[in-house]
Amino acid sequence: MLKRSFDIIASGLGLVALSPLFAILAIWIKTDSKGPVFYRQVRVGKDNKDFRLFKFRSMRPDSDKLGLITVGGHDPRVTRSGYYIRKYKLDEFPQLINVFKGDMSLVGPRPEVRKYVDMYSPEQMKVLDVRPGITSLASIRYRNENEILAAADDPDKTYIEQVMPDKLAIDLEYVSKANLWTDIKLIFSTFKEIITK
Repeated sequence: MLKRSFDIIASGLGLVALSPLFAILAIWIKTDSKGPVFYRQVRVGKDNKDFRLFKFRSMRPDSDKLGLITVGGHDPRVTRSGYYIRKYKLDEFPQLINVFKGDMSLVGPRPEVRKYVDMYSPEQMKVLDVRPGITSLASIRYRNENEILAAADDPDKTYIEQVMPDKLAIDLEYVSKANLWTDIKLIFSTFKEIITK
């Protein structure tokens, strides 16, 4: 209950405080390319239930039909505004809506698409015992994930066989030891990573 109360208060305050930035980004996205401001993708959340995750759209419409994995900072599907929005993780901010609604938490394992969740082992499925988060220790450690995949001969295979298992191992450790103080430290670590990038 303490974690959920923290999520509601922090996400609510965040949505209010960031509303001017949201307006600026919305105008930038709409003037830069055709398509909606938000990109909503079905992800898997707590208790293995699907939900729609909000992001600022950083790619051309229907880009996900060409592949679920983004490779490198200059993926041709990424728009001009999208390059900077993704670089500074601004595309993730609308997930505060998901946090406020209760689909997500500020901190927790990053929500995955169904295709990859269906590959989880019974042990790995335990990451779905908690709400997924906007940030996590795994996402901080794999901040350069796009570059890793861009350098791979087969990005999807590299993700499935190397990146995903390691991230899940990190997430499982978080799930076993999660507490509010750990979450607060991870939030500050995330801001530090973004600012010093």
